[in-house]
Amino acid sequence: MFYEVKLANCPCIDTFIGSFVCMILLNVGLILAMGQAPSPQGTQADPRGQAVTTIGMLVVMVVMFYFVLIRPQSRKAKEHAEMLKTVKAGDKIVTTGGVVGVVITVKDKTLNIRSADAKFEVTKAAVAEITERSGATSES
Repeated sequence: MFYEVKLANCPCIDTFIGSFVCMILLNVGLILAMGQAPSPQGTQADPRGQAVTTIGMLVVMVVMFYFVLIRPQSRKAKEHAEMLKTVKAGDKIVTTGGVVGVVITVKDKTLNIRSADAKFEVTKAAVAEITERSGATSES
C-alpha cells in the first residue's frame, strides 16, 4: 500500500474547528504499527517485568509532580507566611483584591488599613505583597 501524506492541505481542516465530526482514520495501519509487537508463539511476556515497568512509571510521575507542583507551592506558602509575620504599621501593601493601602494597626489575624478616604479591616491572608516598608514598630 502507498500512503500519501498531506500536511495542511486536507479539506477537512477548515471544518474541524471544535468538533470531531470530520475525524476520519485513514491510516489505521500506521496507528496499529505503533503498538507492541506480538511475542513469538509458545512464549509469554513476563508479568513481573510489566509490573516493574508500571510501578517505575508511577514512581517517576509522583517524583515529577512533587518537583513541578508540590515543592514550589509549599515554598511559596512558606515565603508568604514569613512575609505576613513581618507586616507592621506604616507598610504599604496590596491585597489580593487589588486594594492598595497603608497598614494602620496589626492584630493577630487581621490588619487595619487605610486606602484613600476609606479604612478597612482585612485578614492577613488577604495581603498579596508589601510594596514599601516603613521604619515604625508594630502595634499589637
